[in-house]
Amino acid sequence: MPFPEITRLSPNCDATVPHERLGVVFHHSVIPFDETIALMTDPARKVSYHCLIALDGTRCTLVPDDHIAWHAGVSSFQGRAGCNAFLLGLSFAGDTYAAPLTEAQLASTIEWLAPRWVRHGWTLAWMTDHRQVAPGRKNDLNPVEWDRVIAPLKARFGEAN
Repeated sequence: MPFPEITRLSPNCDATVPHERLGVVFHHSVIPFDETIALMTDPARKVSYHCLIALDGTRCTLVPDDHIAWHAGVSSFQGRAGCNAFLLGLSFAGDTYAAPLTEAQLASTIEWLAPRWVRHGWTLAWMTDHRQVAPGRKNDLNPVEWDRVIAPLKARFGEAN
């Protein structure tokens, strides 16, 4: 049975340039699901994700995939700067240093990724987390939790990617 999905569109994005959708930057929000939605939809905050996943696996779309969400800030990946323009931002509600991701969050992630993986021809090489694209500036995800995210991606989509 699919996880519930809601939409609360954030004004904190750029719709004038199409998003390249080459992969995903994974984040954690530190704060709970509802508080994160409130923060992401506040125009004064100038921050957003494409999708947020609650502890129970419920997903909230904050920015459409074809818009640029403001999630990675100063960042670089695969030799390119400005990850917001080419990597979607997917966040887990909560703090991965304070509590592990739930099984529902991990399963909901696979469910969210699967159609995009096929549509965009993604590979594991284009999956990363905020800690890796902004080293020294950001610490999410907890490396132990990053391993818990990447393992089911390898199992579902293949090691060779």
